[in-house]
Amino acid sequence: MDMPLHQYQSLEKGHPFAFELSRWAEVKKDTFALAEAHWMYIYYPRWDAFIQLTYKSVGGDRKKLEKMIRDSYVLASKHQMKANRIEDAILTTREGRKATIIELEGEVATPFQFFATDSTTHFLRGAVYLNTAMKNDSLAPVIQYLKQDAIHLIQTLRWK
Repeated sequence: MDMPLHQYQSLEKGHPFAFELSRWAEVKKDTFALAEAHWMYIYYPRWDAFIQLTYKSVGGDRKKLEKMIRDSYVLASKHQMKANRIEDAILTTREGRKATIIELEGEVATPFQFFATDSTTHFLRGAVYLNTAMKNDSLAPVIQYLKQDAIHLIQTLRWK
């Protein structure tokens, strides 16, 4: 499978966060009825795939943050029936910030998920989705490409 070189650009302004995203992707507003202001899709038309991002303000509420973290794990575990393996890890960015990544192996719709927070004000959750029949063995190059872009997003994430 012929994969484009990874090239990045900055997210447009107007959000409580900033990061770099692929030049080959389009930012689309999340149109889900319950979507909040800074929810979006980073859409890859080449593969009909996307990284869905949901942002929530923590507002200094520790219990609210704990619930958001719990909810992130619950959403990942919903794929347990189809997943061969679910593994989570802490990713430390070049600037020393932490993010949790969750990798799901098997015929799952979201093979890579993550969340990042500053523990007091911001919480961002992301999930890689493929809009195709889940033959993840044959889609491995695309999944790896999207995973690398998601990690780059995490590495360049800045809170405003």
